[in-house]
Amino acid sequence: MNFQEYQSIIVDDIESCLEGMGVQPILFFGSGMSQRYIDTPTWNELLEILANQCPKIDKNIAYYQQKHNSPIAISSEFAEYIREWAWSDQDSFPDNLFESDQPADIYIKYVVSEIFRGIESSSEAENKLALYSKELASLKAINPYAIITTNYDGLLESLFANYTPVIGQEILRINYASVGEIIKIHGCSSVPESIVLTQKDYDHFSAKKKYLSAKLLTFFAEHPLIIMGYSAQDPNVRAILSDIDEILSANNELIPNIYLVEWKEDAELTGKHALERLIPIDNDRSVRVKSISANCFKWVFDALGSNDALSSINPKLLRSVLARTYNLVRHDIPTKTIEVDFQTLEHAVSSNSEFAKLYGITNLDNPSALNAMYPYSLTNVASELGYNYWHYANELIKQLAEESGENIKVSDNKYHIAIKAGNKVQAHKYSQACVDLLKKIKGGNAYQFEM
Repeated sequence: MNFQEYQSIIVDDIESCLEGMGVQPILFFGSGMSQRYIDTPTWNELLEILANQCPKIDKNIAYYQQKHNSPIAISSEFAEYIREWAWSDQDSFPDNLFESDQPADIYIKYVVSEIFRGIESSSEAENKLALYSKELASLKAINPYAIITTNYDGLLESLFANYTPVIGQEILRINYASVGEIIKIHGCSSVPESIVLTQKDYDHFSAKKKYLSAKLLTFFAEHPLIIMGYSAQDPNVRAILSDIDEILSANNELIPNIYLVEWKEDAELTGKHALERLIPIDNDRSVRVKSISANCFKWVFDALGSNDALSSINPKLLRSVLARTYNLVRHDIPTKTIEVDFQTLEHAVSSNSEFAKLYGITNLDNPSALNAMYPYSLTNVASELGYNYWHYANELIKQLAEESGENIKVSDNKYHIAIKAGNKVQAHKYSQACVDLLKKIKGGNAYQFEM
């Protein structure tokens, strides 16, 4: 297939995934994205910069690469050299770093933070941001549920100004999976001590990883997950997929809501475009995810932004509502901090319109009749059919289209309705008649179908 056909298949699949899950995507951003947009260094390039800056490192970087064959091990050795440099040239470092309670590796983390801050404010970064301005505008328009990253730099904070950064171990202290966050699992240059850099840091991160994974799995099970800026062999990707595979996948089945997006220079020229990718995660286990190759990411971002649900909503507001709700349920009501009329509350939660009023939200019109006729999302339809994932229901809809020549999703009819905001489709809803019809198709039974 040519690239235009490939694009069409990918865009349709992304839109179906967003519709089926009914939620915004999660972005998992690696160093490749910051390298693309602000020219941050690779691991080896960062080590070379450190070697050139520190007078105590007196050998070529190749010497340390031969000695260790691991950038983490090199960073650990460099941490000691940079500590010696700091104590012999204290004017080059902030005074507070020399207090007795500071860890020995704070000096290398300070230097790394300064390197990234310098890059972010450089004219080179400004020029690159201008070069990719259209692509970045499409990225921001996605309005993701949350962003997870191992990057140290502040690119994402500058692009998503209404999102709240959650740095390092802070995520372990949050009691809910929250909308509108940039989760920086390896720390941030704005908080040098949070950076995961040396072997000791990675050992500590691994020890806490099971708690982090438990929290992140909530994201991955309920949202489309878009992995960008990593290679398929990256240990961060393999670790994440290993956790997901144990929970979500059976018998090496495709995980339908995970996309690995990779930059490929000749993507538009070659006729070979894989739609799936088999990624080894340990010696005897692999996982299958959806694969996207692109030279320009704008069309991918545009597809991810096709669900307009959060376009006009401030993520900070949603985050505040969620936090307040959590505190209300977990603390205020049980401890009788507030007076609650439970009869009124029970009545409110039984009605969508009344429930909205608990948050001070007023309906613009009355959707009760519409909700009664079309109560199901595609995920709900799949559940009614006994499936765990929306895409199985979507496959039955495709089967119906092939057999009848009619696609119920392209128009409003007794099986389906598209709810719009302006000119954009915001949600697809399905009727009980649709569920009943798909049950017959699933069972291989005779059915009558009229649009």
